[in-house]
Amino acid sequence: MMKKYLYFSLLLALFSCNDEASTSEADKIVAKAIEQAGGEKYSRASIEFNFRGNLYTSQRNGGEFELTRKITDSTGTTYYDVLNNKGFKRFHQDEEVAISDSLAGVYSESVNAVHYFVQLPFGLNDDAVVKELVGQDTVNGKLYHEIKVTFRQEGGGQDHEDVYMYWIDKENYSVDYLAYRFFVNDGGIRFRKAVNPRTEGGIRFVDYENYKTNDLTTPLQDLDDMFQKGELIKVSQIENEILNVEIKE
Repeated sequence: MMKKYLYFSLLLALFSCNDEASTSEADKIVAKAIEQAGGEKYSRASIEFNFRGNLYTSQRNGGEFELTRKITDSTGTTYYDVLNNKGFKRFHQDEEVAISDSLAGVYSESVNAVHYFVQLPFGLNDDAVVKELVGQDTVNGKLYHEIKVTFRQEGGGQDHEDVYMYWIDKENYSVDYLAYRFFVNDGGIRFRKAVNPRTEGGIRFVDYENYKTNDLTTPLQDLDDMFQKGELIKVSQIENEILNVEIKE
């Protein structure tokens, strides 16, 4: 009985060590990806861009940040949304609009999501992010690290249950593909291919071809193979018009 207990204890220790090694390696890979894409410039950057007809700005100064969105709704009313370290506020003609906490959460997540994707892979080092190296695979002749990303509930936002997969080039550490599973609005799966890479102010930006599968049981790790076989459905072309990038000294 004692031998059996020791055997399972050793197995548990072995799996624990493997998980820690995988996590540590994932942290190193993501850190290199961030460094290649812009590194410390992100934390001192002011970025202005257009996305789907709306104007966005991002300002960071170390741990301080302010993310904004100027949006016009279906009635022609223009709102100015501000998300910063203090929380979320919505303005109309310079006056704050009173909104419920639930709506503030929805708007906040919407603003944050757009900035998150535009500035990838910068956000992958947030405290709420849990990274794991799950394998390697070849996509269109290039070898990639496959990094799985989940989120801790504390600090992970309303969509902390979402799961992401990133394909990071083994040679130059660019994030060329990503996929995610989300659960709002009945859920779904998306796969994105990065296109039109360019550098503005020392920071790498991309646009995306956006694909989906209707089979929500599909493991994210299989989506790169499905993409190469033409088994995914293209749903949109995501274009970010970068207007201005300034890096504080």
